[in-house]
Amino acid sequence: MAPVQLFPLDWNMKDFPQRLRQLRTARKITQTRVAELLTVSPRVYTRWENGDAVPQFATVVKIADILNVTLDELAGRQESNGGEARIHNPELHRLYQKVDHLSDEDQKALVIVLDSLVKRSKVSRVMAEL
Repeated sequence: MAPVQLFPLDWNMKDFPQRLRQLRTARKITQTRVAELLTVSPRVYTRWENGDAVPQFATVVKIADILNVTLDELAGRQESNGGEARIHNPELHRLYQKVDHLSDEDQKALVIVLDSLVKRSKVSRVMAEL
């Protein structure tokens, strides 16, 4: 039995750096922040976006998780889901996905906390402009 071909014969990582940069900037995440989340130096990450080096597969999987895309989107086999991630912080996004499992009472408390943080941030911006 012949092996199943998952990628075209001419497929390679030449487009990976541009795709990586595009997906990262669309989500408004800095290179430094992605490097922190991957626990690599910013210099190593920059080399990946410049095409000077290629991350290991396990790291590519982590990058897809951080950018909230599929491996197919990251590899360019499928178009990106078309938009910017709604929550840019991967840790906050991970927690957000678990909110439905909270009780109604806890969800109401979370809404109050988030609302107060957003209002405080708005007040701080207004005060900084004065």
